[in-house]
Amino acid sequence: MTILRKKDEAKARLSMFNPWHLLATGFGSGLSPIVPGTMGSLAAIPFWYLMTFLPLQLYYLVVLLGICIGVYLCHRTAKDMGVHDHGSIVWDEFIGMWITLMAIPTDDWQWVLVGFVIFRFFDMWKPWPIRWFDRNVHGGMGIMIDDIVAGVISAGVLYLVGNHWPLGII
Repeated sequence: MTILRKKDEAKARLSMFNPWHLLATGFGSGLSPIVPGTMGSLAAIPFWYLMTFLPLQLYYLVVLLGICIGVYLCHRTAKDMGVHDHGSIVWDEFIGMWITLMAIPTDDWQWVLVGFVIFRFFDMWKPWPIRWFDRNVHGGMGIMIDDIVAGVISAGVLYLVGNHWPLGII
């Protein structure tokens, strides 16, 4: 059985009527046949925009709740699919993007784009310590933690670029 066929079989075990599967796949964005992680990161942006209208403390609480729920729903969906970290599970990308975009200096779309690119770079490349977490933590937390760490690192880079880069560059 080919790897592609196994992935198709895993996707066939998903139901968009199951709320855990719906959230885990980023409302279906992770079902994209090309770059599902990138599509999940893009799909997170409108939700982030709505969250920007919340008081900052409530924004942080939503992200924290999203992490807690995400550990369960990613674990449950992976178990239902029979694949540990299937590419269609993108709730972790939602959380990573929301963490990254906490650090944008202004709400200009250019900064959102910069944050998106930085996050995708770290999420795909997985330098240390992101790679360590990706390889050594398992279950729902294992699915989530590498994107949380990538989001924190991306937020740090975005903060430095946004607040200490020479003016006029971006």
